[in-house]
Amino acid sequence: MLRNNTKTSLPGWLLGMAVASIFSLAYLLVPVYLLSATAGLVCRYPSTKSSLIYALPMLLSIFVKPRASFLALRLIRPMLDYFDFEAIYLDENVRSSGKNFIFAAQPHGVLSFCGICAAVSNPKDTLLVPTAAASVVLRTPLLKNLMGIFNLIDASAGSLRRHLKSGGSVLIYVGGIAELFKSCRTEERLYLKERKGFIKLALTEGVDVVPAYLFGNSSVLSVLKHGPLAALSRKLQVSLTIFWGKFYLPIPRDEKLLYVVGKPIGLPHLEHPKQEDIDKWHAKYCDEVRVIYETFKEKVPMYKHKRLFID
Repeated sequence: MLRNNTKTSLPGWLLGMAVASIFSLAYLLVPVYLLSATAGLVCRYPSTKSSLIYALPMLLSIFVKPRASFLALRLIRPMLDYFDFEAIYLDENVRSSGKNFIFAAQPHGVLSFCGICAAVSNPKDTLLVPTAAASVVLRTPLLKNLMGIFNLIDASAGSLRRHLKSGGSVLIYVGGIAELFKSCRTEERLYLKERKGFIKLALTEGVDVVPAYLFGNSSVLSVLKHGPLAALSRKLQVSLTIFWGKFYLPIPRDEKLLYVVGKPIGLPHLEHPKQEDIDKWHAKYCDEVRVIYETFKEKVPMYKHKRLFID
């Protein structure tokens, strides 16, 4: 069990809030900057030289590959002084067994601040176990470099298959962006019933699945669920919507974050799984997720009276 037990001073809390807000502000401001920089280059406004200077960060980012960074994870560690973060591993062997797993996490949230805190508190695991991200995130200038410090790989089936064949583990967010528009501060809704591809992948590749529940991901930020930006987010598989938190600003609320990693569910290796095999193990996975939720929700104040729905 990992827990941030240190008493936080006001300066430490403020620094942690500033660090945490970098990520949420980036998701709001980077798209605006990219659009304005591109428009400036095309129109050469207000001049060719000034438009090039303004667009320079975008142009440099295009050619700089995202890379995991132990140093960057250390630099954003003040975030742990802002959130009340705790990590629980129900089977410590999943961290040291030498086997490869698919760590299947939920819910997604606007930004996975619970996942970020887990990465910051245990950077060794972060560098060993990459997180699968939508292709658009890995191709978006600036955003790819900011989020790339968490060791991201493409979430496409081909990319995941190649990574698993190489003997590595991976963390995936099962519900993806679609799940972002389901949960709120009063109820927890997972987009899981139709997400069975990860089970099929695990069966065919002979790797086990470990459920992980990230309490707090859907409550530290609230999201506008309807409108053109929400529809565009679903289509592009990236957060392009209006969201808010503390003081109705894009500052995540300093609430309890609980990262619970369950036990492997015991998948067999089936080179050609039938649909009933996939359905069977997917149902078992959903049951395990529900057990984790009901067992640990009492530890998180926002979740004590929050019902779980699996859509």
